[in-house]
Amino acid sequence: MAKKRKKKKKTRLQKTWRFLKIQLFLIALVIGALIYYYSGGYAAEVSQLHGEAVDLVASSDENTFRSTETSIAYDVNGETITVMKGEKDVYYVEYEDLPVYLKDAIVSIEDKRFYSHHGVDYKGIARAIWAMIRDREVTQGASTITQQLARNVFLTQDKTWERKIEEIYIAVELEKKYTKDEILEFYLNNIYFGNGYYGIGAAAKGYFNCSVSDLSLSQIAFLCGIPNNPTTYDPLTNYENAISRRDRILKNMLEDKKISESSYTAATTETITLNPPAEQEKNDYLTTYTNYCATRILMQLEGFEFKNEFSSDEEKETYETSYEELYNQCNQRLFTGGYRIYTSLDLNIQSTLQDTIDTTLSSFDETGDDGIYELQSAAVCIDNTTGMVKAIVGGRTQENVVGYTLNRGYQSYRQPGSTIKPLLVYTPALELGYTPDTSVVDEEIPDGPSNADGNYLGTMTLRRAVELSRNTVAYSILNEIGPSTGLEYLYKLGFTRIDANDNRPIAALGALTNGASPLEMAKGYAALENGGASRDPNCIMQITDSQGNVIYQHEQVETVIYTADAARQMTDILEGVFTEGTAKGLGLGDMPCAGKTGTTNESKDGWFVGYTPYYTTSVWVGYDDPRTLTGLTGASYPGQIWHSFMATIHDGLQPISFTDAITVMNNGNAWNTIVSTPDEQTVEESGATGAENTSNAPTGEGNTTEGQTPAGDAENAGNAGNATHVGDATTEEHNGDIDNGIAEGTVVP
Repeated sequence: MAKKRKKKKKTRLQKTWRFLKIQLFLIALVIGALIYYYSGGYAAEVSQLHGEAVDLVASSDENTFRSTETSIAYDVNGETITVMKGEKDVYYVEYEDLPVYLKDAIVSIEDKRFYSHHGVDYKGIARAIWAMIRDREVTQGASTITQQLARNVFLTQDKTWERKIEEIYIAVELEKKYTKDEILEFYLNNIYFGNGYYGIGAAAKGYFNCSVSDLSLSQIAFLCGIPNNPTTYDPLTNYENAISRRDRILKNMLEDKKISESSYTAATTETITLNPPAEQEKNDYLTTYTNYCATRILMQLEGFEFKNEFSSDEEKETYETSYEELYNQCNQRLFTGGYRIYTSLDLNIQSTLQDTIDTTLSSFDETGDDGIYELQSAAVCIDNTTGMVKAIVGGRTQENVVGYTLNRGYQSYRQPGSTIKPLLVYTPALELGYTPDTSVVDEEIPDGPSNADGNYLGTMTLRRAVELSRNTVAYSILNEIGPSTGLEYLYKLGFTRIDANDNRPIAALGALTNGASPLEMAKGYAALENGGASRDPNCIMQITDSQGNVIYQHEQVETVIYTADAARQMTDILEGVFTEGTAKGLGLGDMPCAGKTGTTNESKDGWFVGYTPYYTTSVWVGYDDPRTLTGLTGASYPGQIWHSFMATIHDGLQPISFTDAITVMNNGNAWNTIVSTPDEQTVEESGATGAENTSNAPTGEGNTTEGQTPAGDAENAGNAGNATHVGDATTEEHNGDIDNGIAEGTVVP
């Protein structure tokens, strides 16, 4: 028994000693931190931040929370494209006019302890830290409503310890100067609700065309979900996400006993119907693309590095999270920063492109439940002199629909069909030793792709295979050079949706998991016209701040993707598509032009991408939810749009020849390259020695076996904040007739 007591006593002593050691360690840690804090100069810096916070709040008054500065964007001729202004001045709502449900909803989801803390919720911070440790990721926010107000009104969105410390000091000072009711009023009138709407009054007007007092409980919860992430919960482009967030807020309110069970049920089952005001014009295609480009420029000025290639899913997920967060912050600044944004866009060319699409597709008047035309089109025009976008159309003009923001020109990704062949297969092959006259064989491949006409034409030149868009040849060549080799060119071009599953020969026919956008396709072909060098096709030339200071000046940077010789040979081949191939009859008279048609399986997507020395234009036609359109080929509606538009904007322009590169062959060796310039001067470049590749591309690889292929229903590829659709993965070229071995796309009247 004595032995037992002795053992217990020893155990207590051990526990006491362990406790003392922990306490001593913590004391030492605190002392060390204090020494580091003072000796490192942080004490002085923190003291300065505190002083600044006191001064900021002391000099504030009610007008501080109503101010905003308007940003304006101009086209290349100085015409106004859009006025970007937060609307909190116009729709400011006093506290007594804020519905009780609104106050309860925002407190319930953003800051449950709002009425008990003094600006900073230390328990909330501890809870967020514990959740981060437990879940190994940030799952809870720790900023109070007061801190968010401090950040939105007085500070930048920089993620530094200095900004966070000052935010805390400002929040504490705000609580000293203003009442909780005033702080909540300021917050609800300054928080960002997406699409340029600052404050609940602007959001109610912008999304429902009503005053705050007329909002239902369900609509209130719907709007209160947006500020957490205005892109993810954007009602216009991510409606389902916004509904899910609404339901979560209503659940919180029910648990907090702010609403009854019956009110909860009624609100969650209520259908939310957006009803933006008829005069709203901010969401046309030029505006959305300008906002997108300007926001990315502001991100660039913050030091953000854009990427499209990742070593792991985790790296990609981390990148996308940081991208979305900074994008939201910079997009908010765009509406309040007082910027002047000067672009490369041309309202006249834009109008021509929009009118051409509308006219060509005017006979298709079927609409969905939302009033949007079922058959759609998108197109992008790039100025080949500057490499920048001149016009971008994201859909057909909608007479009775307002506020629709999906810009298919850069937000939608579709299977590109055979238009991908020059970028992924043929130009890389030319760079690796093929020539326009290399012999290739169009023959049946066991379990492989077929040609659209079901015929096989045997031995032909590479040039002829491109002109007739022979699928078997493209498939075999990509299989030979290696799909990963071809895909690397797309990565370098900046294609953002390339997937690991695209590393297969069937990609040669446009079978990309997530597809490509019209902007990406235009950029790729513009690089061919530019001698293989790619340029960023944004539209921002210059940005000045509210004081007139230039904060951004565009300087075009070129990235070599293909050798100049390979790109010029590809251009020479693509000229033949207009004279001897699938685009015969769509040329521009004396104006040299090069391009390619593309049609996906079952005629669900039609593409035409082509260029002259002046402009590059890509055109897509199809349904948002992919389905067959009888008669759709690359040369039909897309080709008609391309031809009509390009003919109009080239009217009066002097024909200019492309720069030709001809590799002279002798017994299989490339002796030298002769470059013929537009003024017909001839310059000899040093020749390279190497055997001409005259071997036939290997056959035998299938596209319907083990994971290769995808003939089937369309996939839907999501985009943070954007609605996008992707067509079938298996593709085919034109449905044209064969006449003496020449395929001509059928032009639909």
